[in-house]
Amino acid sequence: MTQTQTSEARIAALPLWHGNISVTLLKGGISNESYVVEDENRKYVVRFGKDYPFHHVFRVREAMTAKAAHSAGFAPELFYADDGIMVSAFLGAKTYGAQDVRNNIAGVATLIRQFHTAMPDHITGPGFMFWVFHVIRDYARTLKAGKSRMRDQLDNYLTIAGEMEAVQKPLPIIFGHNDLLPANILDDGERLWLIDFEYAGFSTAMFDLAGIASNSGLNDEESEVLLAAYFGTSPDHALKRAHAAMQCASLLREAMWGMVSELYLNAPGVDYVAYTHENLERLQQALDRFRTTYGSKS
Repeated sequence: MTQTQTSEARIAALPLWHGNISVTLLKGGISNESYVVEDENRKYVVRFGKDYPFHHVFRVREAMTAKAAHSAGFAPELFYADDGIMVSAFLGAKTYGAQDVRNNIAGVATLIRQFHTAMPDHITGPGFMFWVFHVIRDYARTLKAGKSRMRDQLDNYLTIAGEMEAVQKPLPIIFGHNDLLPANILDDGERLWLIDFEYAGFSTAMFDLAGIASNSGLNDEESEVLLAAYFGTSPDHALKRAHAAMQCASLLREAMWGMVSELYLNAPGVDYVAYTHENLERLQQALDRFRTTYGSKS
């Protein structure tokens, strides 16, 4: 029996469906397996995912956040969450790409700001804190213990992280998405939605702003438009520097995510080594821009 057949059997056994169902693999994820399921009443997205302690991912917390995000008006309704399976409403919306973000920077900034400020009123239970520099340091420990092929570079990565952390500008704590790939934004033609809350938690706004900028390939001018739209004023030198540094941190974290995934994940069709190197190349480009514009501690 193949993995797909096993997953479809688990889907069919869920106590949710009305009448016969059709199941279609939904492409896109690099750590989770997703399907579109249609019964006689509607369409759903079924997402499989285990706890990944090495990535600080726990599905109970993700499900709580998804429910909170729906309550706050940002995410599709969650119908079921148990035993590594989450079932939510299928929106039939367009998945954003990098160019869509660049074409709608003000709208994306508004969505991010509203999410940051509205979500704390809907979060329940213990609060999870996402601080990218802690994540990087913890990834380094995991990679060292797992004898990663990249372990000889860990001291260099930690030095880079320290340099980028040192120029951060203190900002109020908000509730962040913390995985703002363009594909986690959906557009139904009337409004924008957010999905995938594996890494969501209390954080700094700068990480989401840096993440969407680096993942969408925003240039310096576009990044300034993003910051101005989010903060409601033109960014000063310190804010622009912090944002550029956080983009480096975001890319370093993404590269190290790939390194950790090389050790512990095995999603069909995903080349984690290639993903690691792609993000290391992007990191080097971002570091070169940052140090050219803002100098270096060294």
